[in-house]
This record gives sequence, C-alpha cells and structure tokens, in this order.
Amino acid sequence: MSKRPQPVVGSDGEPLAEVAGIPSEGLSHREILIVFSGLMTAMLLAALDQTIVGTALPTIVSDLGGYNHLSWVVTAYLLTSTATALLYGKISDLYGRKRIFQFAIVIFLIGSALSGLSQNIGQLVVFRAIQGIGAGGLFVLALTIVGDIVSPRERGRYQGYFGAVFGLATVAGPLIGGFLVDNLSWRWVFYVNLPVGAAALIVTTLVLRDFHPHRRHQIDYLGAVLMMAGVSALLLVSVWAGQEYPWGSWQIVGLWLAGTGLLGGFLLREHTAKEPILPLRLFRNKVFDVANAMGFIVGLAMFGAIVYLPIYFQLVRGASPTISGLQILPLIIGLFGVSIGSGQIISKAGRYKIFPIVGTALMTVGMFLMASLHADTPYWQASLYMLILGMGIGAVLQVLVLAVQNAVTWEDLGTSTAATTAIRSMGGTFGTSIFGAILTAQLAIWLPRLLPAGAPVGDLKGNITASPAALKALAPALRDPIIESFVHSLHVVFLVAVPIAAAAFVLSLFLPEIDLRQTVRHDSKAGANGDAEAGAEAVPTLG
Repeated sequence: MSKRPQPVVGSDGEPLAEVAGIPSEGLSHREILIVFSGLMTAMLLAALDQTIVGTALPTIVSDLGGYNHLSWVVTAYLLTSTATALLYGKISDLYGRKRIFQFAIVIFLIGSALSGLSQNIGQLVVFRAIQGIGAGGLFVLALTIVGDIVSPRERGRYQGYFGAVFGLATVAGPLIGGFLVDNLSWRWVFYVNLPVGAAALIVTTLVLRDFHPHRRHQIDYLGAVLMMAGVSALLLVSVWAGQEYPWGSWQIVGLWLAGTGLLGGFLLREHTAKEPILPLRLFRNKVFDVANAMGFIVGLAMFGAIVYLPIYFQLVRGASPTISGLQILPLIIGLFGVSIGSGQIISKAGRYKIFPIVGTALMTVGMFLMASLHADTPYWQASLYMLILGMGIGAVLQVLVLAVQNAVTWEDLGTSTAATTAIRSMGGTFGTSIFGAILTAQLAIWLPRLLPAGAPVGDLKGNITASPAALKALAPALRDPIIESFVHSLHVVFLVAVPIAAAAFVLSLFLPEIDLRQTVRHDSKAGANGDAEAGAEAVPTLG
C-alpha cells in the first residue's frame, strides 16, 4: 500500500489546509470533486439569488405592497454581498476558511428563511440584506478554498466549472423562479435555498478540514468600516443614478464624493494598519493590477450590456420571461464550454495569457455583432452572435482569478481573491447603471421621432421598461414605433460596449504571464512582498 504524502508546510513551518485528513497537495481527483460539490453548491445558491428573485418581484409586490421600495429587494442583497466580500477574504486569511465559510452559509440560510417569512416589504428588504451578508462569503471563500486545495497548475481543471455555475444561474434563475411562483408561492424562491444550503453545509463539515493559524491577529475594524461605507456609497450611486435621482443631483454627487472620500481614507488607514484589510503591497503586483483593471472593465461591459438580451427577446420578439431565458442559451453554452475547456488546456499547457487576449477580442466582436440586431433578425443569427459573446466571456472570467491567485503569496490568497471578485462585481453594477442611462436617453430621442404626433411619450416609455405585456396590448400604430425605438436605442448600448471591451483587450496584452506553480503555497520568501518580479524568483516569468 502506498504511503500518503507528508503534510506540506510553508516557509514559516505552518501546515497547509487539509481536506478529508489528507494534505491538500495529495488529494485525488475524486476527493477534490467531493469538496467541489460543496463549494459549487454554495456558490450556485448565491449566484441564483441574483437572478431568481427578479421573476418573483411583481408577485411579491402584489402580495406585500410597497412598490416604491421594490428596487431595494435587489439592491439590499447587492450592497451587503459586495461590501462584505473583502472582509471575508481577510478574515479567512487570518483565521482559516472552513469556519468562516460555514458561517457565511448559515447566515445565508437564515436570511433565506426570514425572507420567505416576510410579512411586509420592509422586512423583506432587511432580510435580503442579511442574505447578502452570507452571499458575499460564499462567492469569495469558494474560490479561495480552491486555492488552498489545488495548485495553480491543476486549478484550471476545476476552476472552469465555477464560471459555468454563473452561466447556469443566469438561465436557471428566471426559469426556477417562474416555476416556483406559478406552481407554489413566491416564498419558495427563498425556501428552496434551505435544503440545498443544508447539503452544502453537511459536505463541508464532513470533508473540509481547516488551516488554523497559531498566532494572534488584530482585525483592522476602522479600515473595515471605511471600506464597507465607501463601497456602499459608490454602489448606491450606480443603482440610483438616472433611476431614483438625476446623475447631476446633489444626492448622487454627494454619494460620489462621500464614497471616494471614504475609500481614500481607507487607503490611508491601510498604509498604517498593523494587519490591513487590503495590504497595499498587492498594488505593487503587476498581475494583480492588470487583472483587476480588466475584471472591472469586463464586468462593466458584460453585465451592463447582456442584461438587455432577455428584454430584447421579450419586447421585440414577444417571448415570455421563461422563454426569453431559454433563448439566451447560446450565450450560456459558449460561456460554459469555453470556461471548462480553457481550464483543461491551461492545466495541461501551464499557460494562461492567451485566453484573456482571445476572450476580450471575442467579446469586442460579439458586442459589435449584437449592435446589429433588428426586430426581424433570424434567431439563428442572433444565436451565433450570442455564442461568440459567451465564448469570449468564458475565456476571461475565471482565468483572471487564476492569474491573481498564482501571482500572490498564500497568506494573501483570500484577500486577493476577494478583491478580484468585488472589483468585478462593482464593474457590473456600474455597467448596469451606465447602460441603463444610455438606453433611457436614447429612448427619449427616438420615441418622439417615431411615435405619431400627440402620443403620450412619457407613459409609453414606462411601458417599455416595466411591462412587456402592457406593450403587447397597445395598438400596432403605437407598438411598432416603440419596438423600433427600443431596437435603435439598444444598438447604441452595444456600440458603447465595444470600445469598453476593446480597452480590456488592450490591457490583456500587458498581463504578465508567470509559470503556474505546481505547489499550493510558495515555498520560499520569493514573492512575499506581493510583486510579480519577486515572485519570479520562485516562479519563472514566461513573458
């Protein structure tokens, strides 16, 4: 019988994380898949809750009332999940992953149960915020635990599946939400999380063992408060600007100034803190800088533009919400296939830079092609465009996380992964707001041009963005000009996304490529200062 490998230790003599009692670098493929089942289940929960609730919102409002606070059902979840991500990463670096990950699952399940029990819209908003606090840890820690148990060279085999989870959630969320609302109750949109989350909790309890630091730590509470307050203020700008308040209003300008000021104070605090939430040495790492700049831009272009695809199929093609979710399947197939396939190739070849380059190029082409969609575009043609766009996205998202994790020391793994996740999420939030403002502005131009004289432009514009069913009920003399106005406006949305995606392509050319380590943890002091050049002493640079 072969002997199990000896525990692997880092340069400081501390043992690495263990899973199922086996040192992390000695795990078999089957054992890793068992751990992944728990991680992916937890991440799927958080990803689904970004999409599944949208289908149920009209029913929730009719039951609970509070239409004026409807947007907060989504916003509260977004705010808390994004604002807490970096804190989860840092705390897990200090105190280990397992307990923090399970804490996040429990908080998420508590928030889910309470959301399902809500008796008014105010309660639902509060409980969704609690749910988001848990979700922030699910995203970050699932990706970080992968870094604990699989070396960067082998990580691509598995990490591509996480990219596929997001694609699955995009399609499955509206479908599951619609089914539950139609056949059970909107409350089951939240209750369905309970058995799935319990399964993730059981798996992680049974198979995941943790690394426990043996020294005392001091959490930077002031830095945490400044960071979460600054991020929240900027997220509110992205959510409210152009919707609740005009872009130039004192509320939006004030939030922008407050957010940038708080984050400036956060960076000053991190310069002096004994154990900073976000060590500034990470910004001396070129891989960290370039990958996160790309992540923000990709999130801006991707989430800001593709959110309008289901609306296109509902408004222009007359599809139901469920069918429109199925009609964007080509995009998900492209994302799913390339995300998994690129991971397999990266593990075999040990090189990753080519994928962000090709991916951002495909994204740029895909956005340009999407700008040519018309009301009479054949579905096969739209499917081809979506497939190209999805392939581009699939080649970028998880590779950026892998590049960052490979370039930093193990001690900064959670923090760097959390930063990458949060920055990409903020890009998507700002993109949704910016492109929403562009769409609204374009509608204000096209509707007066195309509608018959005397038509109530303001009321009809509301029909476009709020109710496809109301649009169908209009007479053709009004409905057709509205559809044409929407198509023209959507062209501009995708055309604006083209140079944004192209900027990500240019950045990808400057992404350093470092040999993927075949060990989980750096075994020397090389790279301990967080810069790519120092890391190259242990991991040779390819170019």
